[in-house]
Amino acid sequence: MDWLSGSKKGEINKLIQQLGDSGYRDFAIEELTRRGSESTPYLIAALHTEDQDLVSAIQAILVRIPGAESALVVAFQTAHPIVRGWAAEILGRRRDRATIPLLLSGLNSDYFTVRSKSALALSEIRDPSIIPNLLPLLRDPHAAVRSAACTAVGSFRKPETFDEIANVLLEDQKIEVRQSAVRSLAEARHPAVIPYLMDALRDSFWWYEREQAVSDLFESILKMGEMILDPLLEALEDPERTVRKFSATLLGRIGHPRAIEPLANSLYDLHHEVGRAAAEALASFGSQGLDPLLDALRHPEVGVRSIIVDALANVQDARVAPELIRSLTDPDRGIRKQAILSLKRVPDSRALSALQGIAADRSDRELSALAKQALAAQQAG
Repeated sequence: MDWLSGSKKGEINKLIQQLGDSGYRDFAIEELTRRGSESTPYLIAALHTEDQDLVSAIQAILVRIPGAESALVVAFQTAHPIVRGWAAEILGRRRDRATIPLLLSGLNSDYFTVRSKSALALSEIRDPSIIPNLLPLLRDPHAAVRSAACTAVGSFRKPETFDEIANVLLEDQKIEVRQSAVRSLAEARHPAVIPYLMDALRDSFWWYEREQAVSDLFESILKMGEMILDPLLEALEDPERTVRKFSATLLGRIGHPRAIEPLANSLYDLHHEVGRAAAEALASFGSQGLDPLLDALRHPEVGVRSIIVDALANVQDARVAPELIRSLTDPDRGIRKQAILSLKRVPDSRALSALQGIAADRSDRELSALAKQALAAQQAG
């Protein structure tokens, strides 16, 4: 009968290969699932691969096969660490509480992959009694384990764990781990996490030369919605200009009318990068935020007028074009240039005459060329 078993092995391995072919994938998934325990050992062996799409397909099949736990348990205990990690994920997705002791043993594995995957698997089973077992992993020597522990502990959304996760958020030396911590806290959407998020916003470790990290922090803060409005309004007065700038940006994205007046005051911040963020935030309010922008356009300081002329192009309101046209005669050349650039984005027939005059004036070739481009954009609009 060896030839028969060999034939079955060949058939199953061929089906596994077909998981990577979009034309055969659905058939292969259904057939491998139908074969159940017959295909299980071959599917587990195939998990030792760098092909993430193949791993995902195999995991989805093994989650569905009844009685696959016994083979997965053996793999978790004896296979290559990579396979052990994938086996842990599958056991977690199967949500069999009987596997909790096994997965808890994985938290003490010599292999960081097994520790991290076991933590995530345990969080899938949703038994809060295992939280004390997960907390020590927040201080694990390996960053991947600390990240997984943040996700696992945070998934329970228990306020008594927020301090522990916040320690990672504010102290870990790896920004990737801090990102896991901030996402974990934000998912709770609980008022108690807001002070931790604001502490992170004030921590230069998060934003100095780390634009992507700031993006993750921003998204986490925004998940708090209006609950974080007052702390952000207070941060508009922070001694650190970067914090003021970020707060203005976030307030613009939240879009609550209470932010308009404080943002209007920030237009005159001594640091123009803060004023620019405030102007962009006010522009995001549309007509509702236009009045303070137009007021600032009369300010004697060139830097203030410049950021306003730029921001006005983002506001769809009939009052914008006349103000930009007026700025074409501003005493400052830089503002005249910015007004031309803004008028490229604000189609209005009233701008044609003024732009034609600048285009015809060859004494400033750059402004002339920009005016011609603006005219083409106006006519196309």
